[in-house]
Amino acid sequence: MSLKERVLQTMKSTDTESRFELYVTRTPGYLWALLFQKLGVHPIAVTLMSIIIGAASGYFFYQTDLRMNIIGICLLIWANWYDCADGQLARMTGKKTLIGRILDGFAGDVWFFCIYLGLCLRLTPQWGIWIWLLAAWAGLRCHGRQCAIGDYYRNIHLWFLLGEKGSELATSQQEKEEFHSLKWCSSEWFHKLYLFFYIRYTQSQEDQTPVFQRLFHAIQEKLGGHVSEDMRQRFRKDSLPLMPITNILTFDTRAGVLFLSVLIGHPWIYFVFESTVLEVLRYQMIHTHESFCQKYLNEITSHEQ
Repeated sequence: MSLKERVLQTMKSTDTESRFELYVTRTPGYLWALLFQKLGVHPIAVTLMSIIIGAASGYFFYQTDLRMNIIGICLLIWANWYDCADGQLARMTGKKTLIGRILDGFAGDVWFFCIYLGLCLRLTPQWGIWIWLLAAWAGLRCHGRQCAIGDYYRNIHLWFLLGEKGSELATSQQEKEEFHSLKWCSSEWFHKLYLFFYIRYTQSQEDQTPVFQRLFHAIQEKLGGHVSEDMRQRFRKDSLPLMPITNILTFDTRAGVLFLSVLIGHPWIYFVFESTVLEVLRYQMIHTHESFCQKYLNEITSHEQ
């Protein structure tokens, strides 16, 4: 079996991964995972290393020296390889844990918080308070919503393509029910704390997709949670063109613009890009997705009548 075939086996679907992802991110991550497997390293240890390395890149982006900036770029790329490796290693070894899943989701937030902090400190002498306001808008308002919707649409696509077992798609209502079933004064307190924050993340995804929420509810209530093979294939066809946009909104393109803006000495461009170009893409993607979801919703309701 070739290296490419082995890497593909560790991916949920080629639909949600670009060729760039396969060769530049997933393949190096897989090679690191093989090394960690031979060394007996636990996936959580890999995640922690990813967090530390990615966070350290913020210091190097703070510097105005080009060589230091290049080190920061290399560190963030390295951290992203480890971020891929931890999940691949967990699947290869069967060492999947709740804390690992939490830390994996937390990693990117830590990286970019440190990077935003470094860039703001670097630009404060020229921009003053305005760079902090721009970064707050780009990071807290735009970045979070863009990554959340990109992740959500990938999981929706996988749900239609592979079914419930092939996707991490969940509703905030299901998470609330699980949250209330757990007790604080028990060994389940950590899982309960995780759900406390994850419920809000899921709600932010649902708030951006009102038509899909009605469609998903109709599928559960009127179709018993099952859709026909014909609908699966048609939904995949409609959803597939949006998958490259989900990758743009999450890491690859975002990181590329960050690297370029730092290398040319104008890091503020990254914040403007997040607040404008990526926001336009987010709105466009949501409009397209909601439109074809309405089409399937109309099919289900008209068929029932």
